[in-house]
Amino acid sequence: MKENVLSLLDRNTTLYGERIALGKRNKYGWKELTYKGLGLLTRQFASYLITDLQMQKGEKLAILSESMPEMGACLFAAVISGMVTVPLDNKLTIYELESILSSCEPSVMAVSQANIEKALELQKKIPSIKHIVLMDEPIANQNIPSLYTLPSGRDCKWRHRSLRDTALIIYTSGTTGAPKGVQTTFGNMITQVIEMDKVLPEIMPYKNVNLLSILPMNHLFELTVGFSCFLNRGSSIFYPQSLKPKDVLGDMREKNIDFMIVVPAFLKLLKTTIESDIRSLPMEEKLLFERSYAAAEYITDYSIRRQLFRSILAKFGGNFYGFITGGAPLDPTVGEFFERIGIKIFQGYGLSETSPVISMDRGENRKLLSVGPVLPSYEAKIDPETGELLVKGPSVMKGYYNNPEKTAEVLEPDGWLHTGDIGEFDEDGRLYITGRIKNMIVLSGGKKVFPEEVESVLEENPNFAELCVFGATRTSGAKDGTEEIMTVIVPSEDAIAKYPNEDDLQKFIGQEVKNLSVKLAPYKRPVNIVVRKEPLPRTSTRKVKRNIVKEETMSCYK
Repeated sequence: MKENVLSLLDRNTTLYGERIALGKRNKYGWKELTYKGLGLLTRQFASYLITDLQMQKGEKLAILSESMPEMGACLFAAVISGMVTVPLDNKLTIYELESILSSCEPSVMAVSQANIEKALELQKKIPSIKHIVLMDEPIANQNIPSLYTLPSGRDCKWRHRSLRDTALIIYTSGTTGAPKGVQTTFGNMITQVIEMDKVLPEIMPYKNVNLLSILPMNHLFELTVGFSCFLNRGSSIFYPQSLKPKDVLGDMREKNIDFMIVVPAFLKLLKTTIESDIRSLPMEEKLLFERSYAAAEYITDYSIRRQLFRSILAKFGGNFYGFITGGAPLDPTVGEFFERIGIKIFQGYGLSETSPVISMDRGENRKLLSVGPVLPSYEAKIDPETGELLVKGPSVMKGYYNNPEKTAEVLEPDGWLHTGDIGEFDEDGRLYITGRIKNMIVLSGGKKVFPEEVESVLEENPNFAELCVFGATRTSGAKDGTEEIMTVIVPSEDAIAKYPNEDDLQKFIGQEVKNLSVKLAPYKRPVNIVVRKEPLPRTSTRKVKRNIVKEETMSCYK
């Protein structure tokens, strides 16, 4: 094909030339690649793959790295050379990575300096890995080729790719046993870029923005939207060294960041940081904030809101406009906080299997509980019996790699994909996600409860830093084999300091849960309340690993 989402490099190199394309903070400052520099590094690596390593069309290039500018060169080089890219989560264990690599059998692995030891160990275990290439600068006496030491000045012919060809294989977080690799085609990705290019003008008023990217690049939300869509628009994308809110805010000021794509957990952490700063202000300034915050509820003009909270917005660099958030449900109180201080929140929804965006709330009439209308290229319907959302369209995956059985479980022969999420539409066509089928708790009387519904109520309590709701199976008595609602609460630091005695803390948290639970129907209220001081296990995109929490809790609870 003449053009696809990952082969827009030629056009952008000419169009944007010396503009910064990608940059990352390191201990020495910022390392940056212009659009022209990204093009040169890409061709250098592509030529090496084709000429020196003799890679054939369809072979796999695995990438094991934290987010960094050179990752862009690896992605584009894979397209030129005809290879399929497999981005890996560098936080997975050797055991988990071995399972994934045994499934996809890559020929080449591109790795960052921080992951070189893990890569060398994996090479011993996976026979298909014939070559390792270092993505950043080599260190002394390291006999591994680096992108920066490869022969330069050579040209290579682009290998033709069709819309049905697989561009990426994306493995789900923490996969073990029989891993599922989502095959994302060039057609899937070009559709997403075209669709998002139509949607983004309703989200941001200008085209070339400075974006700070904190999501890992092994996830499709980042690869499709945060990387491909924004590079397509000539934006500059920067990666922070640290994800601590204060460090991120410092980078935002330094690089004059306009926009970010985040997960809800980061927004919650950022809100907590800002509120902590407000609490440390002199009393008159705190009172001024509280009065302004109360008044902002009735002010619809964002320019007035931004003027009211200009001292807070200065922490973001002054030009910061808004967040796209997805990957998990957004706590409406968190969204409301940022909206009131003049920062817009645009909530999206999708799956790896849909490349990934299905819907995006945009425009001026956004609803914080909604994930917006579906993108125009999709058909969507709700199963009348189960309430499950099904979608169909050109962004739906080709299938799971070498796994026709799992593919058939979610993808109908006529193209309808089972999302596994419970959804509903309002009269304006906005989508609301209310739960997940696999998480559904079935009580003894047959009533069904979705943990997300209970969590959304309990999350209102500032004494709860984290929480997770699931069904605990009874193993004795008349209700043996049925489920009860259990919640695990991680108290806030303030709550732990206030109640240092374990029993007192348990009683306090239990009472707080009961107080909030009156908002729920009696059958939806937690029966068992467990207090946990350790942070909840999460994926690299900050989703709570509900099954792990349940396993750990039940092993202690018995």
